[in-house]
Parts: sequence; structure tokens; C-alpha cells
Amino acid sequence: MQRIAGQIRKAVEDYHMIDEGDRIAVGISGGKDSLVLAAGLALLSEYYPKKFEVVGITLDMGFKSDYTEIRKFCGKYGIEYHVKYTEIKTVVFDIRKESNPCSLCSRMRRGALNDYAKELGCNKVALGHHRDDVLETFFLSLFYEGRLSTFSPVTHMTRAGLYQIRPLIYVREYEVKSIVRDCDVPVLKSLCPADGFTKREDMKEIIDELDKKTGKGLRKRLFHAVTGLPDWRLEDEKQ
Repeated sequence: MQRIAGQIRKAVEDYHMIDEGDRIAVGISGGKDSLVLAAGLALLSEYYPKKFEVVGITLDMGFKSDYTEIRKFCGKYGIEYHVKYTEIKTVVFDIRKESNPCSLCSRMRRGALNDYAKELGCNKVALGHHRDDVLETFFLSLFYEGRLSTFSPVTHMTRAGLYQIRPLIYVREYEVKSIVRDCDVPVLKSLCPADGFTKREDMKEIIDELDKKTGKGLRKRLFHAVTGLPDWRLEDEKQ
């Protein structure tokens, strides 16, 4: 986890993500990425020169999950933790009956997270997108929108009055999985009916197939091409 905190610090400093006195909300879905992000930020807050607070927020979509283990995990790292109950599941699946629910669900979750973060006095929201997500989003944008685009490490949301940051942008997904295994991170199984059947999963498979055909280091080359970051900012790839 200290290694992850170090990679988070690198991203934070490269993109000026954190300022003195920030109160940062982490959207904790219960998945591996958001939990590792929350713990990594909490560890960083213990020694980073600019003092900041970490606040964990879980949006219950309407599935009424048990968050006991997540609450204990946050307590272990000194993270202030809150659960906000919503009716997003009811709207998306029961009322609207969306055949492609991810877009509407994402917008509703983002709005609810931002509103609750502001209610709790936060000025920034941290999301758990990692380095592989950068590439998957790029391919999604290319294939389905005809654009060369991916998300930004830092975004000022004018309407919401918040900054959105992605401190895991240098962290590979396999590293997150390793941390989950080695540090007993209590990942909560998703109850969403669409989980595992998304276009993002298709992009993951495409990149995996390209990686097999082109050899070691494809993801590093793609990430360099997409972000323009110099090679020395990235760790050597591991298979």
C-alpha cells in the first residue's frame, strides 16, 4: 500500500491535484479501485507537505448492501466514512427500464456523489480510475464516438463547484489486484445486473488481444501516446 501511495504522490505532484486544506471525497463503490485509492490517499495524507483530509462516500444504489467491512477498513486507515442511500436502481432499472443503463446510471451517481460531497464540506472528489482505464476510455471514445479523447487527471466542474481528481492514473490494474490480495482489502461484490457486460469490458479484451500480438510493453507505449508523458515517468512494465 505504501508503494501505491508513492505512485499517487507522483500523480498528485505532476498534475497539482492537492492543495493545502483540501477536504477530498473519495467515491467508494466497494470495488477494488476505490478502496485502494482511499487507503492510498489516507496514507499519503500522513506525510504529504500539504495537509488534507480524506472522506469516504459510498452511494447505495438501492441494493441495500452490507458496508460493515468497508466501514472497518476505512476506520483502519483513519478515513471518515459515510453511506448515502439513493433510489438510482429503481429509476434506472425499474422505472426507466434502460436497455443500456450505464450512461444514465453514471450521470445519476456522479450528480449524487457531487451533491453529497459538497454537503459534507468537500472541495474535491477523487475517483478510482487507474492507468488501464485511461486506455479503455480512449478506445471507447475512438470506436463509439469517433474522437481521440480520454478523461483528464484534473477537471474543474464549474456547475458543481468542485474539482474532480484521479490520483490512481499511474497505477496499473494488476497492481491494484495485488494490493487487494496482499492487504486484505474487503472488496464488495457488485449487485448491478449490468456488471461484467459493458462496452468497457469489451475494450479490455481488445487491448489484451493486441498486447498478446504485439508483445511486452504495449500498454506503456499506448499510455505514452495518449498522455504525452515522457517514458521516465512510468515504471517498467511487468507481465
